[in-house]
Amino acid sequence: MDKFRLTERYLGTVQAASIDPAFLLRKSGLPPTLFSSGDGVVSTEQLFRLWHALGEVSDDPTVGLKLAKVIPGNNLANVAALHARTFGDSLRHLVRYSTILCWFEHIRIFETKNECSIQFPGPLVNGAAPTILPEHAFARALEIGRRGTQRPLYPLRVELTRTASDREIYEAHYGCRVRFSARYDAIVFRARDLQLPLATHNPELLATLSPQLDHEIAHLKAQQTTSSRAKAVLKRLHYGQDTDIHEVAKELGMSTRTLQRRIAEEGSSFRQLLSDARRELARIYLQHPSLGLSKTASLLGYEDPKSFLRAFRVWEGVTPTEWRARQRRDCSIRPPD
Repeated sequence: MDKFRLTERYLGTVQAASIDPAFLLRKSGLPPTLFSSGDGVVSTEQLFRLWHALGEVSDDPTVGLKLAKVIPGNNLANVAALHARTFGDSLRHLVRYSTILCWFEHIRIFETKNECSIQFPGPLVNGAAPTILPEHAFARALEIGRRGTQRPLYPLRVELTRTASDREIYEAHYGCRVRFSARYDAIVFRARDLQLPLATHNPELLATLSPQLDHEIAHLKAQQTTSSRAKAVLKRLHYGQDTDIHEVAKELGMSTRTLQRRIAEEGSSFRQLLSDARRELARIYLQHPSLGLSKTASLLGYEDPKSFLRAFRVWEGVTPTEWRARQRRDCSIRPPD
């Protein structure tokens, strides 16, 4: 799924950081009526632009940690996690409803005999995601765990792909060692912590909230066509290598022939979807200043950077360098006095 719901419930979190939501939207290049339109559905690219902008407009380099302490009561996913039976159940709620929390769909829980980790695996996140996004998600999960268990709760370790910065602040906040320049973003807990009961557990409230949350997730999915679902799979699987239609059909739980037919009925083709996926990935990767053009071309599956340059010119009418400069220029809007 490549859709996230961003409604007025997000306002409380943004305003808690003393950031004007209207200015944040302008900085992100998003519609000024996004919060008030009622629907507020954004794509992965738009979501990343919003998180990038949030980090840029804040004067606080650890704003992601501080925002995590603000848990909007009107966000049902947060409420459900806070009233789960155990800390483990709470984490599973957060992951299940990550698209409603405006994090990222591909956040995952990995459990072993001794450890449990929440990870942002995959190229989309570790290649181009705003650094504030996993930091906020990990700090929010920990904050809900501490409030719910009503006891000190410390992870074993936190691993961040970002370069080292403000280490003392991060380690004081999490209460554990923080490793920077890691291979992927993760927060790791002891397996036994998953069994910690939540003092805030409310089974009656959960029984009311869960159907509402499941309905919202189903509604987001129902808005997607087969072509958009296939493109989302391509964006998730396409990491420096070709992805064929058989892999995508398998991920979607249908035969290759059925997938081809449905895509054709919607007026597209697998080749066109692959090109569209590459284009959207390119726009996401180019938002990340640390990714050079050669690395971006490689992530998109181009052996020759010149092939990527030619393709990008066809997509956007300008070179990647010119596109980056234009994005910086369009987003260099100062807040009103």
